[in-house]
Amino acid sequence: MCATDADAPAYLAEGLQGLSIGAVPGDTDPADNSQLSLNYRLWPVSDPSRTSTLSRPAVIGSEAVVNVPTDDLADGQTYAWQAQTVVGNDASDWSAPCYVTIDDTHPPTPVVSSSNYPEGRLDQGGEPVRFTFDANGADDVEGFEFGWQQDLPVPASGSDPYHDDPADFVRADGGTATVTLVPPAGAGPMTLYVSARDRAGNPSMKTAEYFFMVASTAPTITPATASPEFGKKDVLTLAPDPALQSASPVVSYSVTTFGGRHDGTTTVDAAADGIAHMPFTFDGVSGERVEVSSKSADGWVSNAASWYAWADTTPTVRSDDFPENGAGGGAGDTGTFTFEPKVKDIVSYTYSFDWGGTEQTVDAEADGTATIDWTPPDSGSYAVNVYATTADGIQLATYTYFFDVN
Repeated sequence: MCATDADAPAYLAEGLQGLSIGAVPGDTDPADNSQLSLNYRLWPVSDPSRTSTLSRPAVIGSEAVVNVPTDDLADGQTYAWQAQTVVGNDASDWSAPCYVTIDDTHPPTPVVSSSNYPEGRLDQGGEPVRFTFDANGADDVEGFEFGWQQDLPVPASGSDPYHDDPADFVRADGGTATVTLVPPAGAGPMTLYVSARDRAGNPSMKTAEYFFMVASTAPTITPATASPEFGKKDVLTLAPDPALQSASPVVSYSVTTFGGRHDGTTTVDAAADGIAHMPFTFDGVSGERVEVSSKSADGWVSNAASWYAWADTTPTVRSDDFPENGAGGGAGDTGTFTFEPKVKDIVSYTYSFDWGGTEQTVDAEADGTATIDWTPPDSGSYAVNVYATTADGIQLATYTYFFDVN
């Protein structure tokens, strides 16, 4: 960074390594540049007699950078510096001077306020938050960094927030700036973190924290059938929070399913009244959960509502010969086990005796039941593990039937 106007110098923070200055050397006869180097001289504008000289070997076309030690620099002081190309015994004229002012003073903690979400209070969500950032008396603050995480985003290497206009930075105008933000999806406590940046890039010594609370704006989820039947199509009605709908109409819903055959997230458009109807098939063998959040026209994303459906999909196992949790028969006595469905459209049952036994499959009868015969090799405790399979190929939940053999 080079400012050629002494009345408008560049402002830089020297940091821990001192000040880095650099220039690109030039040579009109590049046939032999083995002796090419760059000289620098730097002095405080207020006292030109205090000149520091540094040198750096260089290559044509490459920037040759030198570090000015921190001991040679003073906070608040303006310096001028020049560069000179040297080839062998020949030296160019000194370049026009550049001017830089050292600024190692961090601005104070900024002041953050909001006109529609007062600090520390619980407010109805739905309207984006209008924030005002104030430099707190500092006259050299040029912008503010902000974010919902305590660790504010680290600028990418080579980025310039004053000109690149990142989403998490706003330029100051007269020491203040205003932004309108939608908080992270959800309800409850929210904190915005804000740091001021001065013209040298110094962040404020402390990050401001603005705390407020947002009431729930979750939608409601209502199935067409009070107790949806496993494997059958149903319809979920999604309705917006009334206060949220009043603030800004809900335009869509994000729907995520867990535990079903086709888990994932989908977007459902809402009608003008904010209501949407979504076809839904309950096919989670151990229950299925649906989470829904709404999105308003102004960008507000609500916290999620949750709805859960459950049905017992395990088969019923019966045996008069070997009663459940009881004792019957004896070693070598053949007994009968009957498998009965709790779910429609069962085509088969898969079973095994004890854990690690070989699985076998038996077709279901027209009424969905199946019967098997089994002969215990020895007396003792046994278990049969059984699950049913539907015509759609869904393997349902496993049931374990315990019994003893006399």
